[in-house]
Amino acid sequence: MLERTGQVQLGQGTLDYVDTGSGRPVVFVHGLLVNADLWRAVVPAVAEAGFRCLAPDWPLGAHRRPLTPDADLTPSGVAKLIADFLAALDLRDVLVVANDTGGALTQILMANHPERIAGVVLTPSDSFEHFFPPIFAPLPRLARIPGTIGVLAAALRSKFVRSLPVGFGWVAKRPVPMDAVHSYIDPSWRSAGIRRDLRKFLRGVDKRYTIEAAEKLREFRRPVLLAWATEDKLFPLSLAHRLLEVLPDARLTEIDDSYTFVPEDRPEKLNELIIGFARERVFALAD
Repeated sequence: MLERTGQVQLGQGTLDYVDTGSGRPVVFVHGLLVNADLWRAVVPAVAEAGFRCLAPDWPLGAHRRPLTPDADLTPSGVAKLIADFLAALDLRDVLVVANDTGGALTQILMANHPERIAGVVLTPSDSFEHFFPPIFAPLPRLARIPGTIGVLAAALRSKFVRSLPVGFGWVAKRPVPMDAVHSYIDPSWRSAGIRRDLRKFLRGVDKRYTIEAAEKLREFRRPVLLAWATEDKLFPLSLAHRLLEVLPDARLTEIDDSYTFVPEDRPEKLNELIIGFARERVFALAD
């Protein structure tokens, strides 16, 4: 697992993050119920290629430290948290790499706080009306029922439940290693504060955020790479084509033999794409 070497105090609370390598900054945004360890096979290779890699544990249910009780954890609030992280570390001309729910948050970031972004890599992500995709659409309603987050945290400790589509069955084509599984599910199991943060985020999820962001993305003129899995069961390739139509400077690369969690299923391919895109398009333009 990745070592969290950094810590930053923001108005919403304290974030732990991986900070390794040197050079132009690459910031990673994971999705729901995972953390920076999603990028454990990506960050070392990108750092070795000559970039500073920063991978925070965003407050999406697998973070290690609860935020303040009054933290805004709506999708727009978490996008603002990402912007505040970039500002607190004075990161400029950043390449943002996002996956799953983190892709939705990154689209909101691109729409509302684009100032520090030099480019974006979006792997399969919530987009348009797919926030959440249909199989996970009941989660915001269920999160309003007392006790359901604790039940969810307990259920994910079961190997059978994790293998189901509502677990990891449709996000990762290959079994997720157990050390990563524990990194993802133990925080919400052990901490009432983490469950509170997760519940707050889930209650705020609504497709209006991604639909509104999509309209604003027409004005986002930095380069974007859509690195999309052709076999994705949650976010079909048609979503990538729709983003391609909206974004002024975007290109699509299809990745086979992977589901949503491309960093889990095809990290070597993703590494190649991130490094090439960073060198040839993002930071070449920033220079």
